[in-house]
Amino acid sequence: MEILHAIVLGIVQGLSEFLPISSSGHLELTRWLFGWDALDEDLETAFDVAVHLGTLVGAIAYLRRDVVTYVTAGFGPLRGRPLGTDGKVAWFLVASAVPAGIAGVVLKDQIADFDRIWMIAAMLIVFGLLLLVADRLPERKELEAFRLRDALAMGVGQALALQPGVSRSGATLTVSRFLGYERDAAARLVFLMSLPIIAGAGVFALADASIPSDFWPPFLWGMVASALTGYVAVWGTLKLVRSRTFAPFVVYRVVVGVAVLLLLATGWR
Repeated sequence: MEILHAIVLGIVQGLSEFLPISSSGHLELTRWLFGWDALDEDLETAFDVAVHLGTLVGAIAYLRRDVVTYVTAGFGPLRGRPLGTDGKVAWFLVASAVPAGIAGVVLKDQIADFDRIWMIAAMLIVFGLLLLVADRLPERKELEAFRLRDALAMGVGQALALQPGVSRSGATLTVSRFLGYERDAAARLVFLMSLPIIAGAGVFALADASIPSDFWPPFLWGMVASALTGYVAVWGTLKLVRSRTFAPFVVYRVVVGVAVLLLLATGWR
């Protein structure tokens, strides 16, 4: 695997993980468009996990204050402190990973068949339009209103994102907006709840991975690129949603989905 390819894929992953546009779908589309199919299935999966962990580092770096606040509050009872609002939110964020974790284990052998290009394009369009509908609903809940039922509902959204093209952040943003959360609160919840699921999936996948020594340089470069761009994506999304809707992401998803379907129909790729 060339280092340049790894850096490009790392940038794609970092930018698209926290934007509601599907990072796994964009990784597959990038490989498809450029014909980058040098890796076997196991190494490709290991690389994707590696760059996901890179974005995890970037997100934690940006959200470090929130992470410290919720981790400290969540374990407060161990130090004799009551479990306040922040502590409850912390444990609800952990609970949100359960639906996707169960789905990932149950569907482990089927996940490799989810990355058909036409399906990715269709999911970009369908779930983009669902986000548009949800984003037009009134904003009535702040982050402090987060409850277990909301966490599990958004967790189901994360589970749907096992299908490339759906987007983990896109599906959970859609659910959170249907639940009435403000855009800023919804985005922050989505980013925070992604941390345990990315970490868990990364540890689970890399435990079974065998990476040859000559692949470590591109893997590490990909992780660095995804960490830096992941940081930028979190910053940019939170800044954007404070003053604008998610409509630009919807337009982007639909345009890319339609373009891919047209390329498939014409036989260009």
